[in-house]
Amino acid sequence: MSEMTAATPQLLRRVSAGAVLEFMRASQAVTVTEVMEATGLTRATAIAVCEDLMQRGWIRELENQRAFGGYQKGRPARRFELNERAGCVLGMDVGISKATVVVSDLRGRALGRSSQPFAGAEISAEERVAVVDRTALMALHSVGASPDSVLAVGAGIAAPVDRNGDVLVTQHFWGLFDVGLKAALKDLHGWTVLLENDANLAALGERWRGAAAGVDDVVVILASERLGSGVIDGGRLLHGRAGGAGELAFLDMVEGVGDTFGIAALARVWAAEALAGKARTLLREHAGDGVEAEHVFAAAAAGDGVALAILDRLADRMARVIGAVATIINPELVVIGGAVANSAGVLLGPIAERLPGYTATPPAVAASPLGDSIVTVGAVRCALDFVEKNTLDLELAAPA
Repeated sequence: MSEMTAATPQLLRRVSAGAVLEFMRASQAVTVTEVMEATGLTRATAIAVCEDLMQRGWIRELENQRAFGGYQKGRPARRFELNERAGCVLGMDVGISKATVVVSDLRGRALGRSSQPFAGAEISAEERVAVVDRTALMALHSVGASPDSVLAVGAGIAAPVDRNGDVLVTQHFWGLFDVGLKAALKDLHGWTVLLENDANLAALGERWRGAAAGVDDVVVILASERLGSGVIDGGRLLHGRAGGAGELAFLDMVEGVGDTFGIAALARVWAAEALAGKARTLLREHAGDGVEAEHVFAAAAAGDGVALAILDRLADRMARVIGAVATIINPELVVIGGAVANSAGVLLGPIAERLPGYTATPPAVAASPLGDSIVTVGAVRCALDFVEKNTLDLELAAPA
């Protein structure tokens, strides 16, 4: 009994500090009275917790300001706010052709960004890690941040990742991402790396700052080159036993789909097929350099018949994909994400019209506003979740 009694004050301090930090993360400058009202702490405890957190560098005290209402009797109220630059987090999108790293403060504001290409898909694990590390250091340097200020790293890869951060390598392509990134960055810089599937991070990012904000049952489909999805059910990200939840390989068996090629990939293929014939189309203006998805969408917007026919095929195909996903998972919302999302808005109406023919539980459909940042936004959210959960166990490099 004596051990439990001895542990109680320390536990209460942690609970109190956690409550104060949670309130400050959701607020701007706050007074001790506001901290008391939000947390239920006594004035003495609220002041003690704020001073402890300030000493450790997590919050800072602002200068007293009397200018708001002129002369006031007594001492001005003490005001505190989260020190959002106490440290930083990194959000990584490690694709097959390039790595992108975003530096964020502790409120989730992006401070800097860097992207670097890989020399090829089949490069060695050491080369892939070296590019990721160089990209991260360049992003940090761009905002004047040091490697020891990084409190956590969220990293998305195009392969299934289980709850322990281990990569599922039952396919050759997935094995290309099993490069020991977590251990390598831990050895190089001491960083905690939270490895995740890129579509899972896209779902986290979309629910945080995208079209799915506040939605508890949502599927986000990365739809540019290959289709992959992240699933949030009841507010919880689904992984499955080996990280395979949300994988869309079953589309090979769906009538009218047959593979996992995405919108951008098929727009190129179908445009090339049309140009091989004699059809009159605006797309011929780009035939020399190769027709890309954006050319197809632009030509369709100008009323080009060939481009409009391609968009109609894309809409029907995506309706079948979303219909299959909706039948299995029954989300409230499906979001089309990735770089192609900037143009995919014109597909939403035709997709919605077709959906009732492909599923008894048609969801709402939206295009992500996050563009090609969708994975790094989710990676930042993943890293922030870790920091917020473990704040009291993290030691800042240079406490204020």
